Parts: sequence; structure tokens; C-alpha cells
Amino acid sequence: KSGLDPGGAWHAWGMACLKAGNLASAREKFTRCLKPPVDLNQLSHGSRLVQDVIQYLESTVKPVLITDDDYFATLRELEATLRTRSLSLEMMCEGKIQHNSYYQECLFYLHSYGTNLAIISFYIRHDCMREALLHLLNKESPSEVFIEGIFIPSYESGKLHMLENLLETIDPGLESWGVYLIAACKYLQRKNYYHILYELQQFMKDHVRAAMTCIRFFTHGAKSYTELGGKQTWLLKIKDHLKVYLQEVSRSSGRKKMAFTFRKKMSATDVSRHINTVDLQMEVTKFLHQCESSGASQMTDSSLPTLFGNNNMKMDVACKVILEGKNIEEGFGIAFRVLQDFQLEATEVYSKVAKQLLKQQKYSEIQQLLKCVNESGVAAKNDGDNIILNCLNEFKNIPAEDLDNLIQDMESDENKIQAYMMCSKLRSAYLVSVRQEKARALQLVQHVRQLAESSGDHVVTAICTQWL
Repeated sequence: KSGLDPGGAWHAWGMACLKAGNLASAREKFTRCLKPPVDLNQLSHGSRLVQDVIQYLESTVKPVLITDDDYFATLRELEATLRTRSLSLEMMCEGKIQHNSYYQECLFYLHSYGTNLAIISFYIRHDCMREALLHLLNKESPSEVFIEGIFIPSYESGKLHMLENLLETIDPGLESWGVYLIAACKYLQRKNYYHILYELQQFMKDHVRAAMTCIRFFTHGAKSYTELGGKQTWLLKIKDHLKVYLQEVSRSSGRKKMAFTFRKKMSATDVSRHINTVDLQMEVTKFLHQCESSGASQMTDSSLPTLFGNNNMKMDVACKVILEGKNIEEGFGIAFRVLQDFQLEATEVYSKVAKQLLKQQKYSEIQQLLKCVNESGVAAKNDGDNIILNCLNEFKNIPAEDLDNLIQDMESDENKIQAYMMCSKLRSAYLVSVRQEKARALQLVQHVRQLAESSGDHVVTAICTQWL
């Protein structure tokens, strides 16, 4: 009469029937006010009304249907109450929760009016993980439902191994779980739960991704190569994963192609290259660990470069190795292999090292560096000269004797003249210029005279003018 929504009244009536133990009557009342969700895969447990019904049924201790004309109703009720104190208790003791009428009633309401997440969560709450997984597969629910309803509760309650065993039992190849497992890995990565991630990747036999997680364990948070020295077991694990992957690839290539749809793929040449990188990183780690232990280490960079970074970081590793040995020669061999293996810009690295040595005023070691570069066998003709010229661009106040030694070590007269001009040693520039062939000497001496005039060096100006 008053035009109010009768839903609330039907729901209250239904709940009253439930509490009276009249389950059939309750169903009939609830059909008038409960509706199935529009989207079964939404990430919610359905309407509040449905949740109230389930909550009550789960908490009740009345496991049998009571009808008015059943003389033994109270007797049955007592027997059932003694037999099952609660749903969860019965499940834990006998695993026969399926035979409980209140459990079946919950499932009726969940399947009629609940979401997939609500059904799966119910199964998980009552230790029916297998049923939860089969429901997930059967309904082809999205990965978010798996994460929310099964995966998070499993690892939070320490049942990840049980989950893994069931996944394998249902599908030994894990292919039908691929989408869900990859989603779980992404979720763990977002949450920074790398130990659980690594365990899951090993279970998935996703060796390439497991190796990548090991790289993270090796590099993350380390402030010195002494620390990395203590984490070398991760490098061995990376190698193990990559080797197992190579074996699996070679085995499957002989047989019919295996559809590893969700495991990360990588070509055999790439895997071999990564194994070489790990070997080289082990060598670098041992060397720099020794340098730090012996106190030879002098670089105080806050960032710690490894060969798992980009090319700039790899170049930093090469620089670090050359600079941190007892002398330049000690680390040059390892650094040279880093430059060769990753095809890095060698001159740029050598120039960086030379500038660092100039900062530390180790002029004789720059000469040792040039000697190593020239003896490496792959240096271009002017590499040594370019290293010195790059340094002189930035450092003008080098002691006269050391500066002369550096410039005299240069191969090309043209470069020597350029170096002398850069350092305003115009008399020395003039002396080398006049030794060149006539036409070129003429140009060079004119250039020296111009510089001398603009800097007010009358003596050199006069000498140049006389020669010209």
C-alpha cells in the first residue's frame, strides 16, 4: 500500500526461516529479494544480502533440516550438533564437509547469487582448494580472481606448496595455469616479494625468469664488492638455471616442438652469452673483492656497477677494475675482456681512467695505461694520443715535467703540436712544427704565431716571424 520496496521484508523473513532451521522455506523467500550479479567475475563477494546469508549459514551449528512432523527432529539436532561443532571443525577432522546440509545450502546461495570470487573464497576458507581451482578453470575466471581468491590466501597461510602440488596434479604440464601463474609472478614483483617469486618461478620451471630474479638477489642493496663477494652463490644459481634451460631446449628441439607458452624463451646463443657474462662477473667480483680487502680500493662511488646493467654501467665496471688494482696492469686484462665481450667504446673508457688518474696526480700510471693500450693489439694508431688530448682538454695544471713526458709519449707530431698549443707551450709547439715538411710547417708556424700574438708572447712571435 505504501509503495515501499518489499526486498528488505523478504530478506528478514528469509533470515528468520534460516534461523528457525527451515531451509526450504528460506530459499523460497530469498528468491524474491536476491539477484545474481551482472558480472560473475567482478572482484567482490557479491551483494551484502548474500554475504549475510552465507555468514549466518557458516556460523550455525544446525546441520539438519527440521520439519514440523518429524518426531525425532530434536534428537537429530542434538546428534548432529555433537557430531559437528562447526563447519570448519568437521572439515578439519573428517574432510566430509560436503555431506553437511548447511554447507550445501551455502553452495546453493553462492552458485545462485554469488560471484566466482565468493564461491572460490568459500572453498578456500573450508580447505577445499582443489574445488576452488577446478571452479576457477571451469568458469575461465580472470587472473585477478585467482590472485585474490586463491593465491594470496595460500601464501599468507603458508599453503603455497599445497597449492603448487594441486596445480601439478590437475595439469602436470601447468599449461592451463600459465596465465594465472604469470599474473601471480607480476603481482609478487609489484609487491617486492622476491623470495616467494623465486620459489614460484622454480616450481614453474621458468628458468630464464628465475635466473633474472637471482641477478636481482645478487645486485640489490649491495654497497661494496666485499658485499657482492659474499653473494656469489647467486651467480652460481644463475648459471645453473641457464644451463638447465639450455638442456631443455636441446632436448625439446630433437622431439616435437613443445609449447612452452608461458615460460620465457631465449635463443641458445643469448643464453650462452649470459653464461659468459656471469663467468666474467664472477672474475670481476673476486678481483674487486680482493682489492677492497687489501685496502687497494680507492674509488668511492656511491653506485656499485655490475655487468648486469646497461653499457654505461659495464664501462664503469671496466674503469673500476683498471683503477682499483695495485697497478694499472693488474686489472687491465679483465677490463680488456669486458670491453671486448660487450663491444664497448674502449677509447672512452681509457680516457675516463686517465682523467681519474690525473685527478689523483698519478702521472706515471697514465704512461703505464698507454703502454697497456698500445700492447693490447687492437688499439687504433691514434688511440693513445686521443686519450692524452681528451685529458688535456680538462686538466691544464699538470706539472711541467710530467706534462712534457705525457706529450712526448704521443705518436703523431700533429697531435704533439695540438697538445702543446692546448697547454700554451708555444715554444715547444714551434720546435715540433719546424720539423715538418715545408708546406705543412709553414701553416703550423703561422698558427703558432697567431696564438703567440693573441696571448702577448713576444719572444715566440719574434722567433716565428724570423723563421717565416
